[in-house]
Amino acid sequence: MVLLITGRCGTDCFYCPISAEKKGKDVMFANERRITDLSEMIEEAESMDATGTGITGGDPLIAMDRTVSAIKMLKEHFGQDHHIHLYTSVIDLGRSKELCDAGLDEIRFHPQMSQWETMDFGVISKIISETSLDVGIEVPAIPGCGDKLEKLAASAAEAGVDFINMNEFEFSESNWNMMEEMGYRVKDDLSSAVAGSEELALGLMKRYPKCPIHFCSSSFKDGVQLRRRLIRRAGVIAKKYDVITDDGTLVKGIVYADDLNEAAAALTELKVPKDLMFIDRERNRIEVASWKLRKVSKKLPYASYLVEEYPTFDRMEVERMPLNRKCL
Repeated sequence: MVLLITGRCGTDCFYCPISAEKKGKDVMFANERRITDLSEMIEEAESMDATGTGITGGDPLIAMDRTVSAIKMLKEHFGQDHHIHLYTSVIDLGRSKELCDAGLDEIRFHPQMSQWETMDFGVISKIISETSLDVGIEVPAIPGCGDKLEKLAASAAEAGVDFINMNEFEFSESNWNMMEEMGYRVKDDLSSAVAGSEELALGLMKRYPKCPIHFCSSSFKDGVQLRRRLIRRAGVIAKKYDVITDDGTLVKGIVYADDLNEAAAALTELKVPKDLMFIDRERNRIEVASWKLRKVSKKLPYASYLVEEYPTFDRMEVERMPLNRKCL
């Protein structure tokens, strides 16, 4: 599960990819679900049978009490095997110890770009030696910053960090204008990744094979990590009538009607089993097994569709196909 503990942050990195609805705002999200209480975090984790949680922001240490409470709640509810890692730009021994005592397993420090060449790893060395945390550095591979990244990686490895993650540099909705003004370009028409980022990271990995450098591509993050999370959640929440695609989306039939009870009765008369449909009053629709609705839709006086949607809390729709003339 991805837990955004707050959108607030003490730094102002020009490349920050956080969305506009979260950036700079004291809001919480568990995956795509906006939450107002940490109990909802547990509900979301259960809905995908989460084996671990990544706590992010903003910066989680801006809301230290909330972050500590979240870690404790997750460990108490799911047990010590529920792995929790956290991202922060705040390098502080006391707070790292407090997070460790709460149950945090791994911390990933995001130093600002201005620190990459001159960063003092003294505090990080103490965090490594005085806590049981797995400690790493995570930064974007920014083209034109090869020398800075090289010095950062060498210093981090010398300090004894467990890993150095270099993420493929990306455009996002909140940084697009600024990135474009600075001369960055996407590497192809199908990606939001910045040209030259992958080559920079892979080049550093080849030059320093003994450094614990890992590269995370944009395509892996979106095409593999997100897909796995969707598949996992779909497997938990899918109803008997849902079809789970290879990408983790759900395909179902949808019927819209002013009187949902009347529409449900019409479906029953057409021999659609009750366990293959569901009256969703919150969304003002009836969900139906797609293979059943295909057969009977032409006989219905209600707009009927075949819909593909994400299994996320917001059920974002990917595609819809009309099944009868009432849709026109």
